[in-house]
Amino acid sequence: MPVQLRHLRYFTRIVEAGSFSRAASVVHIAQPALSQQIAELELDLGVTLLHRSARGVRPTPAGDILYHEAVSILGRVEQLAELLRSGGPEIEGTVNLGASSTLAATLFGSFVKACRAALPKVTLRCCSDGATTLKARLEAHTLHLAYAFEDDFSPAFARQSVFRQSCYLVRNAPLPGNPATVSLRDLTALPLVLPAAPNVVRSKLDRVFAGAGLAPHIAAETDVMSNSLSAVHAGIGGAIMPKSDFSDVPGNGSLFTTLIEPKIQLTASVLWLADEALTQAAEAVRDLLIAFVEKECLASLPPGAEPVARVACLDSARARRQQPTLARAA
Repeated sequence: MPVQLRHLRYFTRIVEAGSFSRAASVVHIAQPALSQQIAELELDLGVTLLHRSARGVRPTPAGDILYHEAVSILGRVEQLAELLRSGGPEIEGTVNLGASSTLAATLFGSFVKACRAALPKVTLRCCSDGATTLKARLEAHTLHLAYAFEDDFSPAFARQSVFRQSCYLVRNAPLPGNPATVSLRDLTALPLVLPAAPNVVRSKLDRVFAGAGLAPHIAAETDVMSNSLSAVHAGIGGAIMPKSDFSDVPGNGSLFTTLIEPKIQLTASVLWLADEALTQAAEAVRDLLIAFVEKECLASLPPGAEPVARVACLDSARARRQQPTLARAA
């Protein structure tokens, strides 16, 4: 029997839940029936997909490969359904939007409000994570759009870059003498809380320190901004982030930031897959998001930020759809 989409849905839910019983409650079928579905899937593929133990289940190496492929396949099926439904007179649908954690604090609340006013039949699903994870989710088709800091401009993604942001040392107390800037060499004398790889900020810092022949003193590694700030408050060390003001992050307005010199810069961009069509709803949200962040961010750039020159952001999929029209006009 060929693999069915339901098999993939059931399998991904089991991996994400970590047990058959929890997954059964999510997909609303009895646990024995769910177990039978996975047994059929393993028989069809000829491999063991899950390690079972008293503590739950986890994917085998083959299961891990299948999980990531299944997430991508299911995401594309969902986008296909959205594309087919998007030909109506009014834009509607669901759009999955991700943002870097350092950008999400000033984005989601106000942008969701603006989107509801402009696109009342569009539902936004918002998440925040590191840029590396967001790009992976774009490629896996579990996100339509991302607003993220980046340093390597992969051609796999179309983008509208908005501004470049310098990185700052973030501490729970000012540096001695309260200097306006801090050098890379001075940073090596300080305990630092850095994001764990893979992470765009960490990759940039590793390259910059290695290029200067220096090695940072890493006191701890964290996964998200909130954990980094908690470590900073606890006095474990200073963090390095593309953000100069934390007054918009509740409970963190008292932190001290110092510009790093020479500048370490990252670019904030709205991203989407370059060679695949967005749904009508995703296109509308993309255009609204670009206009929103340009208006909000460029109207009052934070310290250490500088605008990026506006470029045409017409994606290749839309360009292909418009080519016959342009040819007739010529």
